[in-house]
Amino acid sequence: MNIAYTTEPGRGDVDLLLFQVAQSLIAEGFRPAGIVQINTECDDPGPCDMDVKVLPDGPVIRISQTLGHGSRGCRLDPEALEKAVGLVGKTLGRGVDCLIVNKFGKHEAEGRGLRPTIAEAVTQDIPVLVGLNALNRAAFDKFSGGMAVEAPPRVADLTAWLRAAISARQSAA
Repeated sequence: MNIAYTTEPGRGDVDLLLFQVAQSLIAEGFRPAGIVQINTECDDPGPCDMDVKVLPDGPVIRISQTLGHGSRGCRLDPEALEKAVGLVGKTLGRGVDCLIVNKFGKHEAEGRGLRPTIAEAVTQDIPVLVGLNALNRAAFDKFSGGMAVEAPPRVADLTAWLRAAISARQSAA
């Protein structure tokens, strides 16, 4: 299994990290599939807006909903997320080098979201890099059968892992 994960304790840190990794790979001429999250601070004191960029070249889709001041419900717009997931699924068979997933989150833990896409990439031996938080660690470990490797949360280390995995895949082909 050619899958790695990375974690960062700060809110939004993995999002920024994986966005930078994707940008670095694209600048080097690689073609990643997947989604990276872009958080936009709002003018009011509430939580940020959440957008995802479908790799490699868009579109950007807003996946958060505005629920109003004082709301405590989940702000994720599942319809928007599924739209992004559908777009990513269409790119897998089109000569991509790797799959980058901003988060193995609640939807993936429950078998939805990008989980089927991750599984498809793994079966095609496409290297996969996933952002992971502690809340979904057990579900991810079960999904990956404990075969995923932890990669340090640094752009240079993550891009190096992906380059090596891509190279190994191309050599085996």
